[in-house]
Amino acid sequence: MKRTKHLLPSPCVAGKNRAAGRRGAAAVEFAVVLPVFITLVFGMIEYGRMVMVQQVITNAAREGCRRAIMDGATSQEVQDVVNNYLESAGITSATITITPSEPSEAGAGEPVTVSVSVPYDQVSWLPAPMYLSGTEMSATCVMRRETVD
Repeated sequence: MKRTKHLLPSPCVAGKNRAAGRRGAAAVEFAVVLPVFITLVFGMIEYGRMVMVQQVITNAAREGCRRAIMDGATSQEVQDVVNNYLESAGITSATITITPSEPSEAGAGEPVTVSVSVPYDQVSWLPAPMYLSGTEMSATCVMRRETVD
């Protein structure tokens, strides 16, 4: 009996060709998905840092305001309290505004305001913030002055 040649390649050869084609497709899919994935990861890092810094400056404004409403408080003491709180979180480039400029000038029960602002570019963990570049983060706290008339 005469043997005829098979016209179809053996299953082993066909499987190798398919695997080689899949490797190329996987590389293309990876190249398409990687930039999107990296963008999402950096976005999560940036927005997470923004939320953390916002909470820190809110607490710093509150601590400064608590000091400002006490008897005998000076503007310098309030700034020191705020700066110490911010420095413990690694934030050094804040602008602090106190109203009235000397908290002791406010009468009993009058409001004293402490505002803290920080440019996001100064506190970002990324070398070049993608989403929040140029954003000014700020927090304000207002409390009534505690004093005895």
